[in-house]
Amino acid sequence: QVQLVESGGGLVQAGGSLRLSCAASGRTFSSYVMAWFRQAPGKEREFVAAISWSSGNTYYADSVKGRFTISRDNAKNTVYLQMNSLKPEDTAVYYCAAGVAWSYARTSQYAFWGQGTQVTVSS
Repeated sequence: QVQLVESGGGLVQAGGSLRLSCAASGRTFSSYVMAWFRQAPGKEREFVAAISWSSGNTYYADSVKGRFTISRDNAKNTVYLQMNSLKPEDTAVYYCAAGVAWSYARTSQYAFWGQGTQVTVSS
């Protein structure tokens, strides 16, 4: 129904930057919230950032606030995550998600997920 495809992950040194992309296709979902989550080995999946597709309002986890920026491009049906000042603790698989979310930081609020893209930050 709705497909999400992440790209842009890779290996970067501490202090560097990466931009992740999430391209959406399928049924229109202008009322959806779109979000980024991440999961490191042995840890639970955690919220990173979210954006309302209609209003553009954004939300961030405290651990990334001031370093990461989430944005949207309506023409390309794409959401981005610009990651600056990367730290080794940012290393994880990053997942894009979409849904009619009432509580944006909970994984259970999202019906659609991408396959994930690996981000590795070396020291």
